[in-house]
Amino acid sequence: MLPTEALEFELPSSLIATRAVEPRDAARMLVCKRSDPGFLEHRRVSDLPAVLASTRKAGSDLLVCNTSRVAMARFLGVREDTGGKVQGLYLRASGAAAPPGAAAVWVVLLKARRFREGSPVRLLGRDGSRTPVVLRLLHREADEPGGWHVAVEVEAGAAFGAGEVLERYGLPPLPPYILSARRQRGEAESEAADDERYQTVYAERGRTGSVAAPTAGLHFTSELLEKLAASGVDRANVVLHVGSGTFKPIEAGVVEDHDMHEERCSMSGEAVASVVRTREAGGRVIAVGTTSARTLESYALAMGNGGAAPAELGTRLLITPGTHRWRWVDGLLTNFHLPRSTLLAMVAALLEPEGAPAGSRAGLERLLGLYREAIAREYRFFSYGDAMLVLP
Repeated sequence: MLPTEALEFELPSSLIATRAVEPRDAARMLVCKRSDPGFLEHRRVSDLPAVLASTRKAGSDLLVCNTSRVAMARFLGVREDTGGKVQGLYLRASGAAAPPGAAAVWVVLLKARRFREGSPVRLLGRDGSRTPVVLRLLHREADEPGGWHVAVEVEAGAAFGAGEVLERYGLPPLPPYILSARRQRGEAESEAADDERYQTVYAERGRTGSVAAPTAGLHFTSELLEKLAASGVDRANVVLHVGSGTFKPIEAGVVEDHDMHEERCSMSGEAVASVVRTREAGGRVIAVGTTSARTLESYALAMGNGGAAPAELGTRLLITPGTHRWRWVDGLLTNFHLPRSTLLAMVAALLEPEGAPAGSRAGLERLLGLYREAIAREYRFFSYGDAMLVLP
């Protein structure tokens, strides 16, 4: 069992990235190998085609990307009854029938004092103006601290319905640590550039559903994808809609006792065939981000030794060092993650030596050593930060 406190590390606040670099692929990239603890390079994401080509031994590499699109899920409001300011985050449609006078029912997180059932929250536009949309609190969401079911009321005369509310008035759901770091540095919390930069270039408009970005994918440009294809790197797409639980720290005393949040993911039969074909030919499957890795491993477990790929599945897969045998993921492009996070535990599991005994912390110790190296060289951390490439 792994104590959660083992996932702690000290990070100077100055290394929390509050903005993405330009161009996207100019981000720095720390390169290591699962099979060679002595291998370490400091590159740029733009070097990815050359790095993969120089380390390939057989077959073709397959990049697996999460094409989920981020919803404009963050919103601002004001309580109609008290005038108090409200910050919120859309999580999902509740599935419940809308009460009379409402267009839909959502599940949202709300940040304000002393909410009660029936309280009306008027949504505000990006300029602080009042909108014709009111969220009326129905009841709390039992499985989500701070969560509420709210009725979405769009005033008569508005030329849109509930399905357009977030696109009109929502904000990119930047993680709380970015918003906090911006405030502390005297920067504006919201910037117009976030609309485009907190979205991957390959996100599909018909795949909107994430309330946080699959951040490793933020480093790719269309030009970089073309160079990768020209260098012989294939690509497959999966979808995992990132939930709010991604940013929640592990609160259990040991990592394995963490109650993992469920996320919906899907993988086409064609994508599954690409993975199988790549591995049979001796190629490497490189997951772009922990969401792609989680999807790949969830499907590998669901399919077992064969059978058709399910159209969609809900995954609660928790990957920790010493407890998970990697099936489809050979390598990983990822960002630098928060302390006490399931994402940090997943990357540590990927670095765990094959055949390590139960209770081994070799992978975690190696990962924390790489993080210390990144901190010493002033890599930028978290969602808008730099990248780490873990090769087989």
